Amino acid sequence: MPVREFAVIGLGRFGRAVATTLYEMGFSVLGIDVDEEAVQNMVQHATHVVTADATDEEVLRSLGLRNFDVVVVAIGDLEASVLVTLLLKEMGVRWVVAKAVSEHHGRVLQRIGADRVVFPERDMGMRLAQRMVSAHFLDYIEVSPDVSVVELQAGGDMVGKSLEQLRLRNRFRVTVIAIRRGDQVLVSPGAGAVVEARDVVVVIGTNEDIRRMQEELGI
Repeated sequence: MPVREFAVIGLGRFGRAVATTLYEMGFSVLGIDVDEEAVQNMVQHATHVVTADATDEEVLRSLGLRNFDVVVVAIGDLEASVLVTLLLKEMGVRWVVAKAVSEHHGRVLQRIGADRVVFPERDMGMRLAQRMVSAHFLDYIEVSPDVSVVELQAGGDMVGKSLEQLRLRNRFRVTVIAIRRGDQVLVSPGAGAVVEARDVVVVIGTNEDIRRMQEELGI
């Protein structure tokens, strides 16, 4: 199986974290930034690093970004990130993930063709807030602005009952997609699966329905 190739444009904190993680996972990573110091700091954490102005169309074309599987635009400046995202899509890059610093920024990126828009600061704030108000909340993945996949530490009225008894889908329109029990993961558990005290329950639903479920079950 060929190694997937990623390019990360913008090597600030977010871009550096993305590039380093992908590289440590064994993927081929090209890091790009206009700042020489930022590039030098990534020499040991990416396959290749380049000092370049990504807002220059000729520079982007010379880097062969059209051949990469995914290009991440991790530039904080709104105007520059919009321009780079637009150029990448016009060049035919297959999948562009763009960082947004505001809802307005995100809407603009979506309209010009970004395949996925991420909000690192907003998402981190939401995770922190959720963890502060619920001891059972572990993590979440946003599927859309209204729908999330959430990991919950089993607790409250959930423990000791089967999924059939809990009737989460009927009561809250929330679906259990997995139960993690130690090293074991039960994918799409059946109605007879009983939730144990140390289980991590993975659910999908609207944010409002998941909150309502947590309140009523005491988790």
